[in-house]
Amino acid sequence: MSRKGQLTTPRRTIYHIVMDSSDHPTASDIMDRLKVRGANFAYATVYNSLRYLTEEGLIRELKLEGDASRYDARMENHQHVLCVSCGKLDEVFIETPQSWLSTIATATGYDIQEEQFLFKGVCGSCREQRTTVQ
Repeated sequence: MSRKGQLTTPRRTIYHIVMDSSDHPTASDIMDRLKVRGANFAYATVYNSLRYLTEEGLIRELKLEGDASRYDARMENHQHVLCVSCGKLDEVFIETPQSWLSTIATATGYDIQEEQFLFKGVCGSCREQRTTVQ
């Protein structure tokens, strides 16, 4: 087996960090978690490993409007909701209405293969903080 097809020690370690995370870590978050585990990988190794894991379909890269990419190991179909106040990112496991997909496919002529929606709002904690401040 070639090195390209292997999960090297850095790739495996980074994959497990993303798998164990529920907060959709950035590359910087992953670097911090590696240090806590006593691992010392170069930034290039982390970025190259994240790209490899994404290209191999083991993790998903989330590009959120101007923010650093975040990474998600949940590969089943789901969406995300972002708190515009604190940056918290949660997963939404509600199926996309087929009528939306059909309408988009008809309007654009595309065969929709995958969808990714990002919903934005204010999370419960931030809403509570706003009410107690007022």
